[in-house]
Amino acid sequence: MKLSQTIKTRLLVVLGVLIACVYFAFPLQKKINLGLDLKGGMHLVLNVETDKLTDPQAKADAVPRAIEILRNRIDGLGVAEPVIQRQGENQIIIQLPGITDRDAALRMIGEVAELEFKIVNDDLNQLKEALNGNVPPGYQLKYTKDNHEPLLLEDRAALKGDAIADARVDYQTQGFGEPIISLTFNSEGAKKFANLTRQHVEERLAIILDGEVLSAPRINEPILSGRGVITGQFSFEEASLLALALRSGSLPAPMHIEEERTIGPLLGKDSIDAGITATIVGGIAVLAFMSVYYLIPGVVSCVALGMNLVLILGIMAFLNAMMPEAQVTLTLPGIAGIILTLGMAVDANVLINERVREELKNGRPLRAAVTNGFSKAYKAIIDANTTTLIAAFMLFQFGSGPIKGFAVTLSMGLIASLFTSLFVTRTLLMTLIELNIVKSLPMLQMFGDTKINFLSKRYLCFILSGTLFVMGMFTLYKKGDSAYGIDFAGGQIQEYRFEQPIKPENLRKALTESNVSDDAVIQTFKEHPNTFIVRTAADTYDAVTKSFKEKFPGNSYKVLRIEKVGPVVGKALRRAAILAMIFALAGILVYVGIRFKHLDFAAAGVIALLHDVTVTLGILVMLNRQVDLLVVTALLTIAGYSINDTIIIYDRVRENMANTRVRKQPLADILNSSINQTLGRTVLTTLTTLLVVVALYQLGGEVLNTFALTLLIGFITGTYSTIFIASPLVLAWPKKKHK
Repeated sequence: MKLSQTIKTRLLVVLGVLIACVYFAFPLQKKINLGLDLKGGMHLVLNVETDKLTDPQAKADAVPRAIEILRNRIDGLGVAEPVIQRQGENQIIIQLPGITDRDAALRMIGEVAELEFKIVNDDLNQLKEALNGNVPPGYQLKYTKDNHEPLLLEDRAALKGDAIADARVDYQTQGFGEPIISLTFNSEGAKKFANLTRQHVEERLAIILDGEVLSAPRINEPILSGRGVITGQFSFEEASLLALALRSGSLPAPMHIEEERTIGPLLGKDSIDAGITATIVGGIAVLAFMSVYYLIPGVVSCVALGMNLVLILGIMAFLNAMMPEAQVTLTLPGIAGIILTLGMAVDANVLINERVREELKNGRPLRAAVTNGFSKAYKAIIDANTTTLIAAFMLFQFGSGPIKGFAVTLSMGLIASLFTSLFVTRTLLMTLIELNIVKSLPMLQMFGDTKINFLSKRYLCFILSGTLFVMGMFTLYKKGDSAYGIDFAGGQIQEYRFEQPIKPENLRKALTESNVSDDAVIQTFKEHPNTFIVRTAADTYDAVTKSFKEKFPGNSYKVLRIEKVGPVVGKALRRAAILAMIFALAGILVYVGIRFKHLDFAAAGVIALLHDVTVTLGILVMLNRQVDLLVVTALLTIAGYSINDTIIIYDRVRENMANTRVRKQPLADILNSSINQTLGRTVLTTLTTLLVVVALYQLGGEVLNTFALTLLIGFITGTYSTIFIASPLVLAWPKKKHK
């Protein structure tokens, strides 16, 4: 039997899209950009303190000038593909992929490098008076860096760092050959330096960097060569960084780090391995279930799901190839997004297969049953995916870094699933039917024609949900800031992996003896006794690492990650998370209201979403998990997922109301019938999605553990609310005639 021209055309489209995606996506390591959390590196948010500048023009130029200087410094470090961009009014975002020396990078970035040359007043009487607290007008008392020698310096700088054309590391020709910094002045600076040294022979000239006196050599004779040196007992690394900072120029204003996320390459590799393992296990579980339960349609759905994964990777690679400035990267939450979309993509296939089953049960011929099944599922699939896309858009709009990566992959996955479920699956099924390979579509059935009175349990469920809500919100209130992770409360997380296991009590004792912050929280892992996390409100990195070197000298360690969020950024992130949630729910409310033309349906759906989000949040806090950006990401994902289930039931209600035999029935009966008719699809979709979420929870690594747990709780809560909260709320709404 020959294929129709329509099917031939559709097959060519499917084959063309698949070939294009494979071409753009593979080899993956060359076509897909990995985020910093996968390949290691640093993400910094710097705040430029422009309020310390008095000149309005200097204030306006401070951030662009700082970006230019930082770019020159970072280029000098040889970092591949760094990202340096302005954020808001006074902030700068810096991303340094693959950076290995965190301390050197922070010193290089934070060094203001304001170089000054000041004449030293060697009058011993005036120096003595200054030491007694009587500093003469026009002078300042300073101490040298190396031996803390007191010096009386002129307030006004005789020469500044803008006179320098170049700075290089050199070595002393005498003594032990210690590193020094050789300076070359520009033409104007050489003239000023020559006049300065000519006028002050036999006097001392202090060399000051960022307010610290490095040295104060005596001027033995005029220096006319336009060259000079800076000594100061530097190590080679310190001299190299200082020379780089001086070559780049001084920053226009001091800066401080508002947010830091440093991921070591070891944790990145662990995250990739865990993500791949979770994807494989979750994918196999879903494919096995679909193949066994739906048989031939299930196998076809599995082929479409496999293509769904290739489509996501192909779209990412295509965007990177066509729009390099877009820099679509695959992050750890992005991997979670891919895993999740594979689970959620099953939703459409389950809905279609259940619709086809109904058509076959009603006596439709095979081809007509498939055609009608896809047609009847079309609206519900579009509505369900659109609402999840609204949540993903809000995540992208208000999220940052890896959260945007999750939103991007989730959106790509949803778009890809629309194509594979509505176009690819239908094309493959019709091909098998037209070739006469498939003559029937037997499927297993978990749920028959149920006639459960779900609405009769609504008051009991309202009480249960209300109790969980109150308990959760009370726990959240009682915990206060301790309920939130550093993303929202501020603070620092340090994660280390030792070569040999360490007992937690020994670790706590070592940190206590080293005067590490009293509020330090130490988290250990039974499965990884040599890995642990230190959480503190302040930056304690130096104290912690010093303690390790002193207390555990024979046990080397690696830094897996350092994350620090300042209180200002924490408040901003909390505000952004709240706005994301508000706008997502508002967007879903408007969309559902327009699609179903009834505000009561839309309002009931959104109230059910609020129920799912708040109850999940409460249970999570009661389980002593902290709320961070990944948890907010999971909550918005739950909102999008939960409304999917609700929309499927609403769609069936709309269909039943259009039936002249059914529309005269009481609304409670129509709602009950609709829930029963879609019960199989609701439970099966939750089951298949939970398969991948459980895989993510068990195998996705500790970074995504709380994220996966949130989804696990939320998806179960969402299924419960779809049946026992959303529909009963429609019935509880003020009575009006539904058409």
